[in-house]
Amino acid sequence: MRVYILSRNSRLYSTKRLLEAGIQRGWDIRVIDYLECSIEIMKDHLQIVYHGEILPVPDAIIPRIGASRTFYGTAMVRHFEMMETFSVAGNLAIARSRDKLRSLQILSKNGVDMPKTVFASNKSNAKDVIELSGGAPLVLKILEGTQGVGVVLVDSEKAAKSVLDAFYGMDVNLLVQEYIEEAGGADIRVLVVGGEVVGAMKRQGAEGDFRSNLHQGGSAAKHILTRKEKSTALAAAKAMGLGVCGVDMIPSARGPLVMEVNSSPGLEGIEKSTNIDIAGKIMDYIQRNVTPKSAVSSTKRKIKKDSIGA
Repeated sequence: MRVYILSRNSRLYSTKRLLEAGIQRGWDIRVIDYLECSIEIMKDHLQIVYHGEILPVPDAIIPRIGASRTFYGTAMVRHFEMMETFSVAGNLAIARSRDKLRSLQILSKNGVDMPKTVFASNKSNAKDVIELSGGAPLVLKILEGTQGVGVVLVDSEKAAKSVLDAFYGMDVNLLVQEYIEEAGGADIRVLVVGGEVVGAMKRQGAEGDFRSNLHQGGSAAKHILTRKEKSTALAAAKAMGLGVCGVDMIPSARGPLVMEVNSSPGLEGIEKSTNIDIAGKIMDYIQRNVTPKSAVSSTKRKIKKDSIGA
């Protein structure tokens, strides 16, 4: 089995764990920096060149595409897919998940619950946006933000109007969401692999911080999902079309609300908090869905030989 991990940093925990899991299975697995790949396209001809080498077509790829490199990264994933390579996250699904507004629209269309959200241009009236969102306190999110960066909690309508005016003055795209006070700065990260929940953790924000992101000083512990939490996570993953993803939900009085579906979820926090081999689960998913090209070629050669003998 030939597998490529599309990652810019081979030293990252998630990349190292995926590499280890593939090596343990005896696979031909390697880390490929997708930004250092070049695509060559001609009639009936698709190939990828990496460090002067024409890359052999792999059986599968595991995209670990950075948010700031989504366009180039998804173009590379698409090229591999056109060469009939299996991807644990398709290029369209990655692009959808990276667009916060688009992903919420897709989730809504598929009946997945979420916090009430308002999107408006910088020409919109801030007062109307605040009223549509249900009034303060409110959470403001920059569409291009990641890992909790660009997320602001405002506790009064006056403060909300000031922040909205400031951001709109910088021509920044914002989502305005209701604040779920009862969550107490906690959320739930669920890892879904191949339509199955393989692990879940509850993240708690640092003292005085409503954001639960581990990158912002939050903590994590193993979480036993309720039936509703499990079904919500699976519905969100299915709606986004992702074979491997992290579904972030926030507990509320009306049930779990999906905040985001991450197409390149980090493995460190959830593996350490649950003691579950998530990287191994991803390899199992690949193995269930891929027939190695070497095996296919051998079968074709045998069929051709048998036909000649007949």
